[in-house]
Amino acid sequence: MTSIVNSSSVAPLNGLVLAGGKSVRMGRDKGLLRWNGVEQRYYMVGLLTQLCAGVYLSCRQEQVADMVEGYNVLPDVFTNAGPLGGILTAFQLQPQSAWLVAACDLPLLDADTLQFLIANRDEQALATTFQSPFDGLPEPLITIWEPAAQPLLMEYRAAGISCPRKVLLRNIDQVKVLTPPNADALMNANTPEDAARVEAIIAAGVK
Repeated sequence: MTSIVNSSSVAPLNGLVLAGGKSVRMGRDKGLLRWNGVEQRYYMVGLLTQLCAGVYLSCRQEQVADMVEGYNVLPDVFTNAGPLGGILTAFQLQPQSAWLVAACDLPLLDADTLQFLIANRDEQALATTFQSPFDGLPEPLITIWEPAAQPLLMEYRAAGISCPRKVLLRNIDQVKVLTPPNADALMNANTPEDAARVEAIIAAGVK
């Protein structure tokens, strides 16, 4: 696989909200859940808008018609590749930008956690990411991917590997891994059981 070549220039930072998943385990579209008073996909766009030059909402082509007007909707060009397809589509749009990628199923993600990620960004790395407090592995879907990652991600896709976490793990010496300041902020809500835990945390007022 391609080695990352360092560059002295700092790429502008865009935001990418991944909302194209089929939410099979949840049984309903996770992007439509209203954890914070608004559909989660739009809530996430609002969070990233505070911190990024431009923010795009990644989705499947068939979701476009259902999106509210006024958002930068970015349907996948690289289909059947899961979240990797969304990331590669973003790089195709603006290959010279870095992309702060965040999945839409993170109901406890907050601006402080994102600001911490940005403040500790390593522009010379492949990516800057968090270590998951739940399994100890890098969390690819709350990650800043630098422009140098694009050809590497393309190589992995061509090799039939569509898991962004595997890209991070296999190139970990070129990845900056941070300890999250708030572990709950990285909690994915993928199942009804996860949703119940999130609701309890929000109800307790400890978000």
